Amino acid sequence: MARVLMGSLERAVVVEEPDSSLDRLLEEDGIIVHRVSVAPNEAELIRILNETRAQVLFKRSRVAVTRKIVESCPDLFAVQLCCIGDDSVDKQACADHGVLVFNDPVSNARSVVELAIAHLIALSRRLYETNESCRAGVWEKNNVERYEVKGKVLGVLGLGNIGRQVARAADAMGMRICFFDSRYAATEVGIEFGWEECNTVEDLLSRSDYVSVHLSANDSSGASNNGLLTRERLMTLGKDRPENSPRVFLNLSRGNIHDPDDLKAAINAGVIRRAAVDVYPNEPRGKEGWVNPYVDEPRVAVTPHIGAATQEAQPRIARRVAWTASRFSKYGSVRDMVFGAKAKLTLVEGKADGKTLLAVAHSTTRGTKRAVDDAIFQSGANNMSSVHKDFAEYGVAFDLAAIDRPLSEDEIYGLVKRAAETTGDENAIRSVRQIIG
Repeated sequence: MARVLMGSLERAVVVEEPDSSLDRLLEEDGIIVHRVSVAPNEAELIRILNETRAQVLFKRSRVAVTRKIVESCPDLFAVQLCCIGDDSVDKQACADHGVLVFNDPVSNARSVVELAIAHLIALSRRLYETNESCRAGVWEKNNVERYEVKGKVLGVLGLGNIGRQVARAADAMGMRICFFDSRYAATEVGIEFGWEECNTVEDLLSRSDYVSVHLSANDSSGASNNGLLTRERLMTLGKDRPENSPRVFLNLSRGNIHDPDDLKAAINAGVIRRAAVDVYPNEPRGKEGWVNPYVDEPRVAVTPHIGAATQEAQPRIARRVAWTASRFSKYGSVRDMVFGAKAKLTLVEGKADGKTLLAVAHSTTRGTKRAVDDAIFQSGANNMSSVHKDFAEYGVAFDLAAIDRPLSEDEIYGLVKRAAETTGDENAIRSVRQIIG
């Protein structure tokens, strides 16, 4: 059954404690906010979403949005992630039901970059362990395994927004940069900056004194990056560098990129000297207990997923996601949608100026787009302008049309029926929102 909403978004649920300014920004835009202080499990989240009849869910990275949640909450039209990572959401389930998923790929970048650079220097100078020994009354003044970063090679695994900024900061400190990214555009950017391209992950690891990981959940082909850095690969870090290489490893991106035991094995083998980790395969929700997988390894500096946890980043994220939600609510405009990189679809830049906007999420089945256009024509309305994009990986498309008069509910449900009959796909139309300017 297609989800149909006549009007703008009116109700939101906020979980995982994004910055409190988000609530005010949403309320100023006419959206009623229900904030939940705990991180709800699946059953609790279904109950909350249905009790509030929330049309949009704001969350960070821990609370999972499962297929059961999507199917059990028919009022839900959007999930807005207050972070970059989207692997906590069943994106296929959302696409199947016309629930659009947005993230924020830019606002936390500076905070993550600064944490990476801080670890880079602190591990090079053994500051973490030296602080502990000095506080215990040990005077260990020596240069053993203490390094300058200047002139060393930093390998950046993943040259996205954060990876590029880490590379530029390290470049400015006099480091040599090599990188690996499976995306053509990212590779071209790295080459333009004058950095050295590596052909494989192994090549990057072996050529680097330091490796900083900045990967998304999937690579450019859609394949999962889960377990990408195997024990065998980690054992090659610094292989082609001098014996006195710092051999430092940083992972501030995804907890499932490598197994903690494999990283510890590489450290115990003397291949990697020190590491810093901000993400883990299993992270707690809220105040749940947590078992640190590196508790017995002091050469791994650990932080509780605080890459974006700064006084500056969280308000920036709130402003950006509130703006994204506002544009989607008022004008059906789409940006930062995780179904496709850099997808931006809009028809209205300012006021709607009396336009009626029809936002339709539908299948990519042949004939569905035509069925939408035919339904508008058959209603007697004129399609004055439209934008459309297929997201083939998820079998969903988004169509935004400006029409010269509103459609009645009967006409909208007729559109849904026509598309199903034309395509033979009962789920051809996943969701429809009509917004009258």
